[in-house]
Amino acid sequence: MPRTAVLLLNFGEPETPTMGTVVPFLERIFALNAPLMGQDGPSDEEVRARSRALAEARAPGLIEEYEEIGGSPLHRQAREQAEALETELRARGHDVIVVLGMQFTEPSIAEAIGNARAAGARSLVSLPVYPLSGPTTNLAALREVDRQLGIQEWSVPNRQVAGWHRHPSYLRTRASAIQRLLDENGLSLQDAGTKLMFSAHGTPLKYLQQGSRYEEYVKEFCAAVAEAVGASDYLLGYQNHTNRPGVQWTQPNIEKVVSEIGAERIVVDPVSFMHEQSETLAELDVELREEVEERGIDFYRVPIPYLAADFIAVLADLVESACVGLADASRDVRLHQCRCKPTAGTLCTNGAR
Repeated sequence: MPRTAVLLLNFGEPETPTMGTVVPFLERIFALNAPLMGQDGPSDEEVRARSRALAEARAPGLIEEYEEIGGSPLHRQAREQAEALETELRARGHDVIVVLGMQFTEPSIAEAIGNARAAGARSLVSLPVYPLSGPTTNLAALREVDRQLGIQEWSVPNRQVAGWHRHPSYLRTRASAIQRLLDENGLSLQDAGTKLMFSAHGTPLKYLQQGSRYEEYVKEFCAAVAEAVGASDYLLGYQNHTNRPGVQWTQPNIEKVVSEIGAERIVVDPVSFMHEQSETLAELDVELREEVEERGIDFYRVPIPYLAADFIAVLADLVESACVGLADASRDVRLHQCRCKPTAGTLCTNGAR
């Protein structure tokens, strides 16, 4: 069997909160989103200058967040996740290695491809760890893989997985995480005083207007998870990053949802996130908690099941289903040609619809 390298693609966050690490991180994010600011026409040099200025202005506040939570654990958790996935795939009999590639920090996607090639890989599976497909996450990461393969002049079979939130076992994984928190704290969603709220990462409306179905995927998945845990009534708010003037984001903001909630306690599930990071540990556990508790409401937050055995099994199922020639692939998931990235070999759980 040919040796396969799984490129486990991730967003990344700086492990050390310094200007030297945070500014380049933010600069890459702002550069990717330059069209939102009407910056798609100017030269690359102008885009870089604009992105650098935005990054330098935003960095001190983000550094303060990182310091408040003792540094981002995203990289450590991503490494643990990659190791667990490789162990699971090898236990299933597959000759694979799993290589991390980050969109905005090191190791970059370019480095990941170089590492896979150096390891002797003869085929790739590119898997973004974002179940809810979006233009600056799944699709941007996969396009960067394509670009880097061209730059490195490496012609290798490359199966890609875009969105995968419709994997049935992933739904069960997230529902189980909610149920565990309820059981551990003696809570019930049938109690009128307890509300379930999903917190999703926001996205600029411009991307939705251009055809992204991210918001549709979020609502669909939240409804399915709520049904799985028996919550007939639930809330949804978005964590929007409104640090770019003139850019409209998905609504409602989580802050607005919380300001209007009528409940004795709230259970928050950060439905978009696959690791603990600044958006969960600072924005939710510190900032949102303060707002909730100031209103006399008890706050509970569902931990991310990033290393749960059933979640690692989901990732392994996706790799198996994407790999042509791997025997005994899981029958629990069906991948189809992706319509958001309609290139041969790009698959997702949404394409058949």
